[in-house]
Amino acid sequence: MPTKMLQIPTADGQADAVAAFPDDGERHPAVLMYADGFGIRPVLREMARELAGHGYYVLVPNFFYRHGPAPVIELPEHIGAEARTAVMGRLMPLIEAHTPERTLRDADAYLRFLTTQPEAGAGPVAVTGYCIGGLLAVRTAVAHPGQVAAVAGFHAPVGAAGPDSLRTLTAQAHFGHAATDLTPEGLAELNQALDAAGVDYTSEIYPDTVHGFTMADTDAFNPAALRRHWDRLLPLLGRALPNR
Repeated sequence: MPTKMLQIPTADGQADAVAAFPDDGERHPAVLMYADGFGIRPVLREMARELAGHGYYVLVPNFFYRHGPAPVIELPEHIGAEARTAVMGRLMPLIEAHTPERTLRDADAYLRFLTTQPEAGAGPVAVTGYCIGGLLAVRTAVAHPGQVAAVAGFHAPVGAAGPDSLRTLTAQAHFGHAATDLTPEGLAELNQALDAAGVDYTSEIYPDTVHGFTMADTDAFNPAALRRHWDRLLPLLGRALPNR
């Protein structure tokens, strides 16, 4: 799958991004993919290419662009337990600075940008995200009910969007939780809120997982859970996005 580097105009500057898409001259349904807290790096590019291989235009923005181009800090090739503490110590101030207001301003820009891309089809889009990116995905979907048809979050604090936001979620949804992130009681509470809102969703704890289970460059990686992630995400996109 070809990829290209892009610059997305936003209200606060230019966000660098990676796009992946089939090289067939056709227009394809668009997916906005938010990275985890470590940001854009080889494993995210590979995931974008994999998804593009199923017939999608995939845009991965650097939501830390206000602090510099990706990667905003130097990352080891493998983010093990020892490296993780130091890396997160540097990234947490950036994550905390990414307020809901910034998220929504940026989401407006990302989705507007998608409508201008010649490889991206017209019509509704999907939004998916990992870790903090899953929360950004939910906030984006809630803010753009007429444009976002599907939303997915993996090992993500989706409940942090708040019950008021979940009550207004109109997109079809899948949430895959790490076993160390959410108790069965917490899952039941989240799903009850989604049920009350009438959301068309699936939401489950992936067995034997820890936070970050989709990311092959970390100690948290779980190959079986990554496969489960694709087994849930691809049917969701197939149902929600037309003209596939």
